[in-house]
Amino acid sequence: MAENKKDNWEQKTIEKIASSSLIEQRRSRRWGIFFKLITLLYIGIIIYGFNSMSHSSIPSNEKITALVKLDGVIGSNLEVNADDVISGLREAYAHQGTEAIILSINSPGGSPVQSGIINDEINRYKLVHPNIPIYAVVEDICASGGYYIAVAADQIFVNKASIVGSIGVRMDGFGLEELIKNIGVERRLMTAGKNKGMLDPFLPIVPEQEEFVQNLLNEIHDQFIAVVRKGRGDRLSTDESIFSGLFWDGNSAIKLGLVDNLGSVGSVARDIVGNENIVDFTTKASFGERLAEKFGAGIGTSFSSTILNKIKNNTVIK
Repeated sequence: MAENKKDNWEQKTIEKIASSSLIEQRRSRRWGIFFKLITLLYIGIIIYGFNSMSHSSIPSNEKITALVKLDGVIGSNLEVNADDVISGLREAYAHQGTEAIILSINSPGGSPVQSGIINDEINRYKLVHPNIPIYAVVEDICASGGYYIAVAADQIFVNKASIVGSIGVRMDGFGLEELIKNIGVERRLMTAGKNKGMLDPFLPIVPEQEEFVQNLLNEIHDQFIAVVRKGRGDRLSTDESIFSGLFWDGNSAIKLGLVDNLGSVGSVARDIVGNENIVDFTTKASFGERLAEKFGAGIGTSFSSTILNKIKNNTVIK
């Protein structure tokens, strides 16, 4: 009996030691992960600090070629928006040593309003600073709203494989009235104002409303055409297919007068501006904003998408 008690005591002691060891290992692992995250965060802050010194540390009289990047879809809350682009331009023009400004554009388009605001601001700056030329350099694509912005530049340069054009306006939607009939669903919509439910995807389209929307699109298209004609002037071909919504590669765009020549940011700085001291004035999100975006993107996007999808349809202009 005594021997059994001794064996049980030894077994329990071993189990306690093993359990304590396991708990300690887990605690050490957690602290290890914590310190690794802190270290990564610290390194990230240091790297960001170096990156954020792009133009603030440059002597005000140093001769430079200023760069402002427009990379992504254009919209008030998207990658390319008027506030950020104009902020970058403001700082570029304010630098006393700026000899020229290059807009590096890689955008499929987006909001005609945001594009128009940027175009207007570029033209205003050109009047205020006539001695500082501004060039647009196209990377992969400069279409629709992206091209709307580019035509404000003094010259546009492309790669031979760049995609340029898409001068047009579009509005997307769906017609689902037959679908809900087939599955036995009745659409119930109450409005104040006979046209308030216009373009509802679950209702048949009304000819008068369709005509109204088409006239609206035509008006915006005419505005787009006028901006292109003003920006490109006599360089533009008389081929009316330019304004049909088609798009072309770089070489074809040169022949049509949509752009001026082949070139990259580096070659334009070297051969056109004559100053390869390129300084990036692109407005970037702060470290705090980037951090908040990373951590909050999942929850925020999911929540906002759920709410917004309930109060608007899938119609998008341009």
